Amino acid sequence: MTRQGNGKPADLRLLIDGLAREVGFDLVAVTDAADFGADRETAMRRIDDGLMDGLPWFTKARVARGSSPDELLPGARSIISLGLNYYPGSTPAPEHGSGLVARYAQARDYHRVMKRRMRRLVIALSEHPALQQADAELAARWYVDDGPMLDRAAAARAGLGWFGKNGNILNPTYGSWLLLGQIVTNLKLEPDAPLAKTCGQCARCIPACPTDAIVAPYVVDNRRCISYLTIEHKGAIPREFRPAMGTWVFGCDICQEVCPVNRKAKATSDSNFGRRDLTTLDLVELLDMDEEQFRERFAGTPLMRAKRIGMQRNACVALGNLGDADAAPALERALASGDPLVRQHAAWALGRIGGNEAIAALRTAESVEPDEEVRTEIRLALTEAGAT
Repeated sequence: MTRQGNGKPADLRLLIDGLAREVGFDLVAVTDAADFGADRETAMRRIDDGLMDGLPWFTKARVARGSSPDELLPGARSIISLGLNYYPGSTPAPEHGSGLVARYAQARDYHRVMKRRMRRLVIALSEHPALQQADAELAARWYVDDGPMLDRAAAARAGLGWFGKNGNILNPTYGSWLLLGQIVTNLKLEPDAPLAKTCGQCARCIPACPTDAIVAPYVVDNRRCISYLTIEHKGAIPREFRPAMGTWVFGCDICQEVCPVNRKAKATSDSNFGRRDLTTLDLVELLDMDEEQFRERFAGTPLMRAKRIGMQRNACVALGNLGDADAAPALERALASGDPLVRQHAAWALGRIGGNEAIAALRTAESVEPDEEVRTEIRLALTEAGAT
């Protein structure tokens, strides 16, 4: 987006603050467009250590590009860092037999919401009278977390928040319930200073993680994170992690729920977030959905990212952790007719539930199952169920 524009840095900053809030952002901060050298080194080290395994798109080439604003926008001089509060406030206690959804996903797809607002902001800025008499063109590119920009690094340097030990950006008003966006521009803007705040001695998020994904302060092993396991991971969930996943079927908020900074987090008034029909999901209903029903129910939401098979896999794990015998018939149906990945996890869940009905279903399935991985899971489930 380009347009002639002028104005003093301070005046432009006030203008941007006002426009950003008009289009719906809760936080605005600015940093310069210098390279993120230290953050680049950290990200490269995470890749070398295998902590980002399972994310084939998170490559060193992507990190190198995303840590150099001038590569994203030649002539870049500033970065406008934006925050959007998605915290829905208090949520009802989950009903029995339901699965949990991370709060950010209880909404329309935030990528679309954020990008639409950033585009409106850039257009409004380019068309503002203050920029109509310039001797240089306004140029801008904008990114959410699906782009190469190191969004948390930019937000921290701009003073939008500080890095928490769980890897999230924390803000004094909104806690970590923030969606981040960055606009790289050729405008020369007055930068904000990073916040002089840290987590101090607090480390409550580290022992709270049920899969021990926070392996050290500020270091998350992506391979162990429930959010990764329920969304990005496409294969069988490692057996060692399944019991610790509880009833999360899309994402996880545990490390945020225990964070003291979030105790007084301000709830959003944005109607795009906090959909009550997505707070929890009926696990049996989810397990029985066909593709058309799944798309009709979740179209336009982040849950589409995990796809139907992934969500049904997750539902099996949640049902196994609930251990409710009333769910056995649905798991038996999945074991008989579902995708191999779903059958594998349905077998695990039946083994956890146990009982004569579950054992009988597992034995029947074992006799006709064509997939070796599923047969192996069935045998392990029979052992766990105490079959002799």
